[in-house]
Amino acid sequence: MNQQSGDQALQAESQVTRRTFIQQAGTATAAGLAAAPSVWAGGDAQTETLHVGLIGCGSRGSGAAVNAMQADPNTKLVAMADVFEDKLKASADRIKKSIGKQFAVKPDQEFIGFDAYEKLLQTDVDVVLLTTPPHFRPLHLKQAIAAGKHVFAEKPVAVDAPGVRSVMETCRLARQKKLSIMSGLMLRYSKAMQETMNRVHDGQLGKIVTLQTNYNINGLWSHPRKPEWSDMEWQMRNWYYFTWLSGGQLVEQHVHGLDLMSWTMQNEYPVKCFGLGGRQSRVDPLYGHIFDHHAICYEYSGGERCFAYCRQQDGTDIDTSQLIFGSKGSADLNRNTLSGAKTWRYSRARGRARGGVQDLPYVQEHAALFESIRTANPICNGEYAAKSSLMAIMGRMASYTGKNITWDEAWNSREDLTPPEYAFGPLKVPPVAQPGKTRFF
Repeated sequence: MNQQSGDQALQAESQVTRRTFIQQAGTATAAGLAAAPSVWAGGDAQTETLHVGLIGCGSRGSGAAVNAMQADPNTKLVAMADVFEDKLKASADRIKKSIGKQFAVKPDQEFIGFDAYEKLLQTDVDVVLLTTPPHFRPLHLKQAIAAGKHVFAEKPVAVDAPGVRSVMETCRLARQKKLSIMSGLMLRYSKAMQETMNRVHDGQLGKIVTLQTNYNINGLWSHPRKPEWSDMEWQMRNWYYFTWLSGGQLVEQHVHGLDLMSWTMQNEYPVKCFGLGGRQSRVDPLYGHIFDHHAICYEYSGGERCFAYCRQQDGTDIDTSQLIFGSKGSADLNRNTLSGAKTWRYSRARGRARGGVQDLPYVQEHAALFESIRTANPICNGEYAAKSSLMAIMGRMASYTGKNITWDEAWNSREDLTPPEYAFGPLKVPPVAQPGKTRFF
């Protein structure tokens, strides 16, 4: 990863890459998996074909499917599921052009509707990629593990506290069943970020004092409502702008930066936070009801503070920096540099190609997932994904209500954003939050 790689990775999330990557030989052993009846087992562990299913066929789902195939040539995409047929067909066309013969989805393995995920989970896929709008992640993850599937779960893994608690319970069950759960917090799989973080954890910055994470970007896509769309269809197609579907920017996007802060703190989470935010640029109903900017201060038990800023406003300067300040120096995580008492800059190993598979965390996370399956050594990082998601949710709670929110209050929150039913029909849009009036519960 070069000096700009952190920024590029964060900003490129919805893009489907079409580079050609060389898969290096692994060190997997010839061990079978006896975890669940539908899970791959036996054969040559390194060359046996793993069958992959995709649940959620938007741009991120398409990208995840391509990255998964790039990570391991002995994988095939064999099933797809989405609420919308047009989304599935468009995704299938994009993916097929990128992965060629690894695309093996037959017409009877294309599933449409709110129950499409259930139909896909009844097939003999070994791995499922969960890339729907985040609201559905806890339910889909729970059902996938119950069906005996290994899982890639895109971030965030929940949009409310009940969802977080569900994911934590599902992770417990996955460990019992020896199934892998790989989260989409891919920056933990950046080689450059890993080397930088090792030095931070070795104490080269001294005691951590302050952390700062920024996700300040311009506006995103939107889909004007068509006359024939019901409330539910419009919200589903314009999912980013509704808290129940995306969680808002702080949860859906800034969870990347917040997870880096959690990693820096060696998975210690803040004890409380306060914050502010608002909706100044995106005021049209086209943009649902979420805020377009937030500023949150998280406080840790040792007195450390993390300042988190995010916005989505056209015409503003872009800044996705991640900074750590210690008693002996500082680190720029995106540029992979240390300054102060210790000065250091990440550089690739001699002879290592620029831009190869080794440098793309979007691919490395899938490579790690497949290796865990082939070596019968399950990996589950769903717990830190759930807690980093809660850290983001906690910040949104503080911003929306204007109240100081403790970790325990966030964890025990009864706010459940699930709609009354999953059906195309009426669905009221909640009012825009008003700090001081919007209640925490």
